[in-house]
Amino acid sequence: MDMRKLVGENCARIRKERGLTQEELAERSGFSQQYISDLERGRRNPTIVSIYEISQALGASHLDLVMP
Repeated sequence: MDMRKLVGENCARIRKERGLTQEELAERSGFSQQYISDLERGRRNPTIVSIYEISQALGASHLDLVMP
């Protein structure tokens, strides 16, 4: 599996586990809802910084986003 898909699937799973909408995650993380949507569908190539910031907004470890 490529890294974009892995990060996107993990992001969507954790977001849903936390009971957050894409809009709520966008507000917490400072990214746009469109960015979150594209990320979750594997259409964005996230940077280390964006992975860290999204993980913080999710209340998760950055490793949770990159581990299979």
